[in-house]
Amino acid sequence: MGVTKSGIIRTVGSNGQISLGKEYAGKLVWLHEMEPGVFMLKIGEFVPDSERWLMDPSVQQELEEAIQWAEEHDPQDSNLDDIERRIRDAQ
Repeated sequence: MGVTKSGIIRTVGSNGQISLGKEYAGKLVWLHEMEPGVFMLKIGEFVPDSERWLMDPSVQQELEEAIQWAEEHDPQDSNLDDIERRIRDAQ
């Protein structure tokens, strides 16, 4: 193993694996083969497919607006019977 100006040289083991070091243990990585033999490795968080819609910029904007509204308005008691009545009347 050696050190170069732009990184560390690692040897791929006979099982096809490389070690990045203990500081990366348990982390999720994205490995992209940009061209044969050229890889880009990024450490990151995994977003489940079922939650990916939350990353959409328009949804992010709506969430920010909802959070701001909630911070500016005190919670109020709800009358569940009244809510149920309004839902049934709307059907």
